[in-house]
Amino acid sequence: MPSRTAPTPAVRMTDYIPRPDRFDSAGKDQLIDAHDLEVTQPGMRTLGAWSHRALAVRAGESALDIGSGTGSEVLAFADAVGPTGTAVGVEPDPNLLASAQRRTTADGSSARFVSGDAYGLPFGGDTFDAVLCERVFQHLTAPARAAAEIARVLRPGGRAVVVDCDWATSIVHPGDRRVVDAVIDTLISSTTNPLSGRRLGGLLTGAGLVVDEIGSHALVQDRTVGAGALVSRIAELAALRGVITTAERDQLITDLQAGADRGDIHISVTLFGALVHKPN
Repeated sequence: MPSRTAPTPAVRMTDYIPRPDRFDSAGKDQLIDAHDLEVTQPGMRTLGAWSHRALAVRAGESALDIGSGTGSEVLAFADAVGPTGTAVGVEPDPNLLASAQRRTTADGSSARFVSGDAYGLPFGGDTFDAVLCERVFQHLTAPARAAAEIARVLRPGGRAVVVDCDWATSIVHPGDRRVVDAVIDTLISSTTNPLSGRRLGGLLTGAGLVVDEIGSHALVQDRTVGAGALVSRIAELAALRGVITTAERDQLITDLQAGADRGDIHISVTLFGALVHKPN
């Protein structure tokens, strides 16, 4: 993170290498994720606890995590369903899939992981009692297809929790308002489906599911951090695109660090979670 006296070094567009998008090859490169809102683990834990309480996976049930990453949620599902149940994760990224499988072996867990994506879940219809899908829809060009897949694999009476960001709820304070707005607009325009959080209820209803609850939780960055990884990276991209100058980028980073130093800083984004069920 740049100091207050050392401005961010100049970069070229070719220096800005986005992350590969692991959810939708037709979508935009994955530049952002809620995990980049540095030091938000308390908020992520709160959201995860709500998801598990809402799903209330029981012994003997079958549970699925779509976009399972390194497998933490599936391992928790495996503990909940016990030896008579099934816990499966679907993950398109081979490196994350391999990591999850190593964790499963090391833990002696019954969790299973398979390659696949939200558009074509490799299971028959009416297979799962519970489905979890976190921070996937924001990366999808056709989220309605993913919602339909969730509805397809759920058993009648089964339930699902879908969680995602709404990047238009982002707050960055302090800083020049025009510069902050340009950075947030850059963040939104760099995301395939940036308003996914507010669309979850409608998408899942459109797939024939019944919405039981919509919850929200703001991920607030630690107030001692300053700009942090997410804002720093998006501010660099905004400067590279020419919507702010490099001097404005540097001043924003300086303003945020000064705000952190005096206790006057707020950086956050809101995530929304939808609990739904499939009618009998």
